[in-house]
Amino acid sequence: MNRSRVVVVGAGFAGFQAARALSRTARDEAEIILLNPTDYFLYLPLLPQVAAGILEPRRVTVSLPGALPRVRLQLGEAREVDLDARRVRFTDPEGRSGTLEYDRLVLAVGSVNKLLPVPGVADHAHGFRGIPEALYLRDHITRQIELADVAASAGESASRRTFVVVGAGYTGTEVAAQGGLFTDALTRKRRAGSGGRARWVLVDIADRVLPELDRRLSSTADRVLRRRGVDVRTGSSVKEVTEDGVLLDDGEFIETRTLIWCVGVRPDPLVSEIGLPVERGRLVVEPRLGVPGHPEVFACGDAAAVPDLTRPGEYTPMTAQHASRQGKLAGLNVAASLGDGDQRPYEHHDLGFAVDLGGVQAAANPLGIALSGPLAGAVTRGYHLAAMPGNRVRVAADWLLDAVLPRQAVQLGLVRSWAVPLDTASPELAHVPGPATAKEE
Repeated sequence: MNRSRVVVVGAGFAGFQAARALSRTARDEAEIILLNPTDYFLYLPLLPQVAAGILEPRRVTVSLPGALPRVRLQLGEAREVDLDARRVRFTDPEGRSGTLEYDRLVLAVGSVNKLLPVPGVADHAHGFRGIPEALYLRDHITRQIELADVAASAGESASRRTFVVVGAGYTGTEVAAQGGLFTDALTRKRRAGSGGRARWVLVDIADRVLPELDRRLSSTADRVLRRRGVDVRTGSSVKEVTEDGVLLDDGEFIETRTLIWCVGVRPDPLVSEIGLPVERGRLVVEPRLGVPGHPEVFACGDAAAVPDLTRPGEYTPMTAQHASRQGKLAGLNVAASLGDGDQRPYEHHDLGFAVDLGGVQAAANPLGIALSGPLAGAVTRGYHLAAMPGNRVRVAADWLLDAVLPRQAVQLGLVRSWAVPLDTASPELAHVPGPATAKEE
């Protein structure tokens, strides 16, 4: 009855690890409550494989009650943090309001889609941040290939078989790579003369794909994409989006019914609304992940601007690698603040990056060693299996089945377009029912 209450907001990479570290370290000193909209942790790096029909959706999710038995899960979305009253206000999945009082608070709310002021994007683009988006996109791609077979004109057929991905970072590159293989598998099963191969276009304002990575990895990914027929448009941006296509800044209009928006993410707006100093939307914290002036509040992951002690004067980038490690340290430091251990500053050198390019292809640089081809593919999949907090055997089994059996190409119709709005900064939109829109066609 005298235990301190610790509220962890968000169950992404940072929040999940924070709650797990706390439950293992301060099980007697703290009552731990995890506030999250869903009852699962989502392993985002494998989401493109869900959209491509390689992995069953539950493979990339880990049950929070199952993985964190000593943590009480509160389903809901945080709406306000009252620092003076030490209270978090939230809305549950049925729209009811609630509050959680805390003695310690860990903010790990993560990030949302980054929207640019491009006319038509919010109305016609598809986001890619969760299971609903991946399932909807898989259905949508399958539907476009099927509708292309019976299109009234060659032009309509070509536009339905054209898929444009905006953003050549991790997510966009993997979506284009996996998507191309997926549509190849779909078109091979179609009747002869039904329209031919699908076209994938990858657009980014940067001068190369994967601009945040070493040029060798970028070149590897670029080479694999182009060899598969992906039309890579670097140094180009989207000027306008309509129901019928995408207008690029060079004046070219690409007729398409599919625009996949992968331009990156930004910190959840909740962080800026708290009223504390932020750095580009991220809550400013000390090296020990505590919030200055509020020793009871900690922040980690994409929500926090964490000083990078390995690069003085800079902040750690918004990556899953940093979020996981910051979350674990935040949990340990919260436990230390309750009298269990000593607080430590966050310091981590990147161990390398891995980008899955579909099939046996990947680009990776573990410990700074640049790899490509099947070896990089094996390292990438091995890394994902090691990093996942569950479902390893099931994921490996799906990979094996995909290698020996053809993919099942059917629409499930589980998610309608109005249920996956691109503007995730306005989550209330996701709860507004409405009719199917034209972009489902």
